[in-house]
Amino acid sequence: MTRAEEYAGLSVALTTPFRDGQVDYDRLQEQIEFQVAAGTRCLVPVGTTGESPTLSHDEHERVIGAVVESAAGRVKVMAGTGSNSTAEALRLTRWAAKAGADAALVVAPYYNKPTQEGMFHHFKTLAEAVDIPICVYNIPGRTGKNIEPETIIRLAQLPGITMVKEATGQMDQASHIIAETDLTVLSGDDSLTLPLMAIGGRGVISVVGNIIPQDMLSLIGAVEEGDLQTARQWHRKLFPLCRDMLGLATNPIPIKAAMRLLGRDTGDLRMPMTPLDAAGEAKLRSTLAGYGLL
Repeated sequence: MTRAEEYAGLSVALTTPFRDGQVDYDRLQEQIEFQVAAGTRCLVPVGTTGESPTLSHDEHERVIGAVVESAAGRVKVMAGTGSNSTAEALRLTRWAAKAGADAALVVAPYYNKPTQEGMFHHFKTLAEAVDIPICVYNIPGRTGKNIEPETIIRLAQLPGITMVKEATGQMDQASHIIAETDLTVLSGDDSLTLPLMAIGGRGVISVVGNIIPQDMLSLIGAVEEGDLQTARQWHRKLFPLCRDMLGLATNPIPIKAAMRLLGRDTGDLRMPMTPLDAAGEAKLRSTLAGYGLL
């Protein structure tokens, strides 16, 4: 058993819907109901997919509050509360805990690239300040610095650190953490969910789950049941869609475009994120059609 088994399975990194430049809370509510109906285990607002870098602090808190309120205990809520300032991450994490979030997703400090010792103390400070569990989000492609496995193994000694969102793309790194700790390791890349679970990962924090949560649940269910053949079939079906969500442009540009094409969102983004270009949209339409969604 891993440390945060109640977060095993499918978590969905929610988009933040905008209309005329403002957060569209009615649409957000619809998206939450869609996930609850699908059987999603946990909702993850204001992460990368939720465009946290361009939300004001006030909006960041309001979105977390709205998701907690709408979820109403039916699903878990893991709020994005990371920052490259420890003081700011601490304020956001405390706020999320007070607002009723079940857990916090905390990305490695980005841009200022602390040492491994700095990484350790950043997460230790947060873990010791709140009662909710923390998921360490390791995505060096965005932060510019890997949290080394040795640092994560050190962090695992703290009871408040219970999960890792593994988005390094390095199976060796994930294997090292899984072998040496009882942390619940969740995939941060949709297309790596099957391989990561095959080595002991426990699920995914998904982008593509915004549109096809049931299919991600089917993939995870097949792995859980040890039905590798069915899991591989789901992996093959899902792969083109997963690839496009991260490959056509920076996340969340493609998922917002997909939500718009499927009539589930305006697709509006905040600058500096700009809409998918015509070639990208044509490719996305073709992938969605091939999948059977359009």
